[in-house]
Amino acid sequence: MKGQNLCLSFGTQIIYDNAEFNIGELDKTGIVGVNGAGKTTLFKIILKELELDSGKIITNNMRIGYLPQVIDFKDKQKIVWDYLIDARPIKEIENKLNEIYIKLETASENEQSQLLKEMTKLQAKLDELDVYNAENTLLEIINDMKIDDDLLYMKLEDLSGGQKSKIAFAHLLYSNAKILLLDEPTNHLDINTKQYITNYLKNYKGNVLIISHDIDFLNLIVNKILFINKVTHKISTYNGNYNEFKRKYAQEQLLKSLRISQQEKEIKKLSDFVQKAKQASRTNHKLKKMGQDREIKLAKAIASLEKRDKLYKHVNLHLEPKTASGDIPVEIKELTFAYPGKSNLYNKLSFAITKNEKFLIVGENGVGKSTLLKLIVGLLKAKSGEIKFSQKTQIAYYAQELEQLDENKNILENTESNGLNDIEHRNLLGNFLFYGDSVFKKVAILSPGEKARVSLCKLLLERANLLILDEPTNHLDPDTQAIIGENFRDYTGTLLLVSHNPEFVEQIGITRMLILPEGKIIDYSKELLSYYQILNTDFI
Repeated sequence: MKGQNLCLSFGTQIIYDNAEFNIGELDKTGIVGVNGAGKTTLFKIILKELELDSGKIITNNMRIGYLPQVIDFKDKQKIVWDYLIDARPIKEIENKLNEIYIKLETASENEQSQLLKEMTKLQAKLDELDVYNAENTLLEIINDMKIDDDLLYMKLEDLSGGQKSKIAFAHLLYSNAKILLLDEPTNHLDINTKQYITNYLKNYKGNVLIISHDIDFLNLIVNKILFINKVTHKISTYNGNYNEFKRKYAQEQLLKSLRISQQEKEIKKLSDFVQKAKQASRTNHKLKKMGQDREIKLAKAIASLEKRDKLYKHVNLHLEPKTASGDIPVEIKELTFAYPGKSNLYNKLSFAITKNEKFLIVGENGVGKSTLLKLIVGLLKAKSGEIKFSQKTQIAYYAQELEQLDENKNILENTESNGLNDIEHRNLLGNFLFYGDSVFKKVAILSPGEKARVSLCKLLLERANLLILDEPTNHLDPDTQAIIGENFRDYTGTLLLVSHNPEFVEQIGITRMLILPEGKIIDYSKELLSYYQILNTDFI
């Protein structure tokens, strides 16, 4: 696959500026860069969902399979087995062949010739899809991924987040595509499924392109890195895995910094000479002429001065809740809940969160962590029990699906707050890595990582005294997580969190943990959180 002279802008926002890349047909490639650099955009271009302003990406018409960050099945009423079997368009091709057989009976000689040519092409497609072994291949994938019979006959709309990821991945692997595009593929995967997929992709006979914040996953699979630089809008290719890229990139930045320092010294020297020449006597023709020569050199030196990569800064705004909560912002009393036709997720669950506490919910996938948050914020109703709030409790909720944003408004409009002046508002947006004119970007064109940052900023600006966060770092790269984590570390209200990200959890200062489904509460334990991270998914 090749990218040639890629240019793309959204209004004044430049994404690519004559960017290029070249990867081999069997390369396993990690796509990296800060949020908003254009990683998911690159996938959209390859999938022809988005057009470049100029340039092209050459895929040699190879069949492409895509796993998006957010799994959204089109036909939610379809059962899992039918969805999986349709990953290879075998039925569709066989139906076309049957139509040709019928037409051949009454076709003229010329028509028969055309129909036979079309039949040959369709048969070649069936051969490429390994039609005679296809169902056995699918059954092997189902068995290896431990997809049980009950799951196979569930409707797509009834799947949990982890089940959606597993089924979408099985669909992708069975599709027999020659190019696989994976956008945050390890989100929600259990450890066994992740191990199987890691081994599968390492041995895949085709192109694999991966956007992932899971560094261990990248290191195990990729042999090449495409780095999209948000400052230069170029794409650089590095051989090796993610850790090797980081070492090479750090060395490059050190050398670049030394070069820029030297360039700046030369510019300062030329600038001083030009200024001196301009102030010289009119009769000093020699100095005036030298000054003109140096001014030309100065202009060239300024034009060729390299840009330093952006250093993101945190501005401490001391955002306080509008009002203090009571001593017990929320208390759960004997809560029992089950989805229709399912067994209870919790049976008489009870616990209380104290004022200004930072409280974490952990457990294996499927035990109801996100469900519990939805019950607390009123999106679901319990079978029995009580969720009791203090009279002063004010809630702000961050959901994984990022549905709180108005996509028709820009970032600034989505985060409007009566409590901050314009400078304070812009400073807070800067804390979430939105600078200058980028605050005028419409939410509809943002990447999932950028949308996550807008949602988290909006959440803080509500200045509620109880913040409820469901996997807030899913769409964020490690550097961005570290910057944004500072905002929640500084917040003085109460925090209720579902996360398997030890670095983020450590940074914001969790005090206690609720373990589901047992309902046991313990003091924060990094070791236990790491256990659940391994058990569920390695978010980094």
